[in-house]
Amino acid sequence: MSNFQLRTYAFIDRMQPQSASHVAATCQGDVPIAGMAELFIEVAPGNEIFRVMDIALKAADVRPALQIVEREFGLLEIHAASQAEVLAAGEAVLEHLQLTEADRVKPQIASAQFVTNVSPYQAQLINKWRKGSLLMPGSSLFVLEVAPAAYATLAANEAEKAANITVVEVRAVGRFGRVFLSGTESEVLSARDAAVAALESMSGKES
Repeated sequence: MSNFQLRTYAFIDRMQPQSASHVAATCQGDVPIAGMAELFIEVAPGNEIFRVMDIALKAADVRPALQIVEREFGLLEIHAASQAEVLAAGEAVLEHLQLTEADRVKPQIASAQFVTNVSPYQAQLINKWRKGSLLMPGSSLFVLEVAPAAYATLAANEAEKAANITVVEVRAVGRFGRVFLSGTESEVLSARDAAVAALESMSGKES
């Protein structure tokens, strides 16, 4: 298909507790747990995700948490206790599509906002729609905006590996993904640096 695009191919070697819990709380499929490996694949046109999921599930012993089609893109998540199984499923997809990881769209950071001493009113606004932990007034807040959207989960997971922070919200569907992290100023800065470094180190094609 001439207009096919591999927008995201994001392998996570070990899901962190909060990141895994956020996926579990928002998914419609099998619930992942901390310590598992996972893979996010986002494609365009969106309907192509059904074919991609079929290939992945038949190729290895993996379980699906997400299969989403929105206006433009299709997104899936698969996971397993074994990293090798997740990698095998991903390799089967790439082989079928005659692509490599390098054919994915390279993450682009659209915005990275750092706020100290969050106002109680702003905290309440964010808490109204967050699906992760509560944002406490007075804490520091980091909001990352990235495209393609599915890279948001990888960024959140890498941030959680690097620092003692709270995952407030991760939005990984649509044209842009967003990550909301909170904690002390020093911990949030460490988390920010880890998330940005993880995204900037990924190979891929410029969108």
